[in-house]
Amino acid sequence: MTKQIYLDYNASTPIAHEALEAMRPFLTQHYGNPSSPHWAGIPAKDAVERARTQVAALLDCDPTEVVFTSGGSESNNHALKGVFFAHREHGDHIITTAVEHPATLAPGRFLERLGAKVTILPVDRFGRVDPDDVRRAISSRTILISVMHANNEVGTIQPIAEIAAIAHEAGVLCHTDAAQSVGKIPTRVDTLGVDLLSLAGHKLYAPKGIGALYIRKGTCIEPFIHGAGHESGRRAGTENVLLAVALGAACEVAAGWIDAPQIKDLRDRFWDQLQETFGPKVSLNGHPTQRLSNTLNINFTGRTGAEILGRMPQVAASTGSACHAGSVTLSPVLAAMGVPVREGMGAIRFSLGRATTWKELDEVISCLRHLSL
Repeated sequence: MTKQIYLDYNASTPIAHEALEAMRPFLTQHYGNPSSPHWAGIPAKDAVERARTQVAALLDCDPTEVVFTSGGSESNNHALKGVFFAHREHGDHIITTAVEHPATLAPGRFLERLGAKVTILPVDRFGRVDPDDVRRAISSRTILISVMHANNEVGTIQPIAEIAAIAHEAGVLCHTDAAQSVGKIPTRVDTLGVDLLSLAGHKLYAPKGIGALYIRKGTCIEPFIHGAGHESGRRAGTENVLLAVALGAACEVAAGWIDAPQIKDLRDRFWDQLQETFGPKVSLNGHPTQRLSNTLNINFTGRTGAEILGRMPQVAASTGSACHAGSVTLSPVLAAMGVPVREGMGAIRFSLGRATTWKELDEVISCLRHLSL
């Protein structure tokens, strides 16, 4: 294999042409501070607000409910910490799951040091949480339920609308980390029913370092950064105009890629060929149907994912295990799903994107075949 093949779109995406073009004027011409009410600042302010409108259109919300952040991690941190600090006099209990991104689990552990009580719910073998478990975990002190929309490793989609309805029945706020789902599947906030939603720009063909947090009108939340009144007083700091306009453009383009059949067809064809080639040596991680259409996480039983990818240096993909001093440790997600170590040690996540071709996937299969797996 001589050509480099990128199959790690869940880790990061290339910047869309439209996002790149949207940034150009703000690299060369429009340098004003968007808070300055003069000829240099007004174009910057207008650009930020247009970008906010573009993000809101993808989420089907009001632009005033969109706060620009530095990315998905900040958005998740803001959601958990902001709710805790704003509501701690009324409650201190947060519910989440064992398959969340560290940007949700780590803030939870931090808040425990400040007196929060965090319940981490288990998932089934497909990586899905049972809404009834969520209902049973709610107490009179619960202030927030945070469940990711789609898992970054295995692609499993959670029943967020049902979980949000359960939360609201109990008068509890609901947050979802939608970093992996925005731009791939519908993420209309009213359909999901959530009060807070996180997105990350570099997962949907915008640059790294930009994201957004949707905050439903009327939701009480402490600012993440204190200072001046930027972002309607919810996040202090001069807005990153350059990256905001890129995120807005990327969101506008992403609307045309929701539930893209061409990507799902490629993924399913890829999986069919892998099964035909390797038979029982390969198995699927994640839900067979309630899964992101671009994500294929599979086990090569009896092998290690790092070893396989190490012998295919031209292929960019991710493993689901780590090797330390001769032993293998499964990712927390695979471990929470109960994947046997002998299978999960060989886990590889192939995540497809807009530029993926069948020729590339066929070449990967050919390469895997020659490794005598």
